[in-house]
Order: sequence, then C-alpha cells, then structure tokens
Amino acid sequence: MSTLTYTAQRVLVIEDNKTNRELMVYLLNAFGYSTYEAENGRTGVDMARKGHPQLVVCDIQVPELDGYGVIRELKMDETLREIPVVAVTALAMVGDRDRILAAGFDGYIPKPIAPETFVAELEKFLPGGKRALNRDAVVTPESTATAAASPGARDKSSTTQSRGSVVAVDDVPENLEFVRSTLQPSGYAVFTADNVESAVALTREKKPDVLLCELHMQPHSGFDLLDRAKADPALKRIPVIIISSTATGSYDEAECLERGAADFVRRPIEPEALLAEIDKMVRRSEDAAT
Repeated sequence: MSTLTYTAQRVLVIEDNKTNRELMVYLLNAFGYSTYEAENGRTGVDMARKGHPQLVVCDIQVPELDGYGVIRELKMDETLREIPVVAVTALAMVGDRDRILAAGFDGYIPKPIAPETFVAELEKFLPGGKRALNRDAVVTPESTATAAASPGARDKSSTTQSRGSVVAVDDVPENLEFVRSTLQPSGYAVFTADNVESAVALTREKKPDVLLCELHMQPHSGFDLLDRAKADPALKRIPVIIISSTATGSYDEAECLERGAADFVRRPIEPEALLAEIDKMVRRSEDAAT
C-alpha cells in the first residue's frame, strides 16, 4: 500500500464559545489539518501575524475585537490580506450574509455547523482546495475514512471516555443538529428521533441516561412522550427534559412537570447551558442509582 507524506495546512479558529471551538478544532484535526485557537479577536489577529495560517475561521461575535474588526485588521496587513477568512456565525437575520461578505470575509457558514459537511465547506477556501500532507504522518485511505466517519468522537487530549448517552427528539432537523454538535464534542453519545414512536423504540434499545424532547411536535407531542415513558417500566426511571421555544406563560412547564418531566427548558439556550443541564441530569441519575 502506498503512503503519502505532506505538510499540514494551518487553520486558525477564532471563537469564544468553548464548545463550538472544540468541535471545529476536532473536525479539522480529524481531517489532517493543523489548528490553533483564539478566544477573542485581538488574540486571533496577533496569532495570525505570528503564525500566518492558510485559513482563518472567525465568529462574528467575539470579545475584545469582533469579527468585523478582525477582518478589517487582516485585510489592512499586506502580509495577511490574501489569507482567506470564513465567518462561522449564528447571525441569521435578513442581510447578515451580504453584510458579512461585503466586510471582506471570503465565506459564510451559519451555526449550528453540520459536522458531516463542515470541513468540506472550508476546503473550498483553502489554497489548493484540500489539506496538505504532514511530513511526520503516514496517511492511508483507511485512516482518512475513519476520521471522516467519526465526527462525534473525541481525541485523547479532550475526553478519554463517554460521559453518557442522550436520546434527542425533535421534528426540526436543525434543532437535532444543535444538540448533536453541542453534546458530542464533550463525550456524549447522541441518538436522534424525529417523532415520539421512533423515540420510544430508540430509548428501549439504547437505554440512554437522558431523554431530551421538544414539546410541540406533530402528530404527537412531548406530553405524549412523557405519558408513554412514565407508563413503561423500562423507561420510567430515565429523566426526561422537555425543551420548547413556543411555550408561553407557566402552563406548559407546570403540565410537563406534573406528568413527570425532570426539567423544563426554554429556547433559545446557549450550548454551555444545555451541556450543564444534561450533566446535571446524568449526575442525578448516578446518585439515584447509588
């Protein structure tokens, strides 16, 4: 079998959200890129000047110097202005994409990112279009395929064992992707379903530590899932978190708690808050088991 040797292209990731940053870095590393990270725009510009990356990935809403400030300084520097810069941002109002590109960004990727396509999207902007080989690494088709198939795994520098498992239920694919991209980089196995029937079957099979369910779905709702789970001896001890972006007042929350929900969470929710909520439920389950 022939092997390839090459020098890894460097990607600078500027992102203040730890969960999002770790996911992007993991995906890039898994596909053979060399990465370095900055938690704010000012540090990111300094790192770009010192490291001269082949690509910069930058959130718009970062502290100290926002994404617009970052792109302005990079494009004003004769030694850096040719480096492609891609915005990865949750800004999704009408006109945001055009405004970001007009500011000088070469590309725009909305959050939450899709782990299965993220690297391919970035490779459109890399010199040569693809990653370059690392002289110190041996790359085979098998190792590349393994990396591509494992976006939810964690390397040894991050997490060495699973923190638990979650079944997430939602009929909106983007919401499921948000859960997956938030929890998987922190060591959780995430299984998804888009309806109550599938969720019940999946929960019986996987026996997760936590069930996370959207309240308002069709044809069955989070109320139905709660009733099914609490009436099933195999499921009733699994904590169920109900999440909703449409709940108004306190009725829905009170009704869910009355039916046995372990907690009720309203959207929008930050990734760190969702991770903390899942961690809390896992710890509660472990304490109950002991």
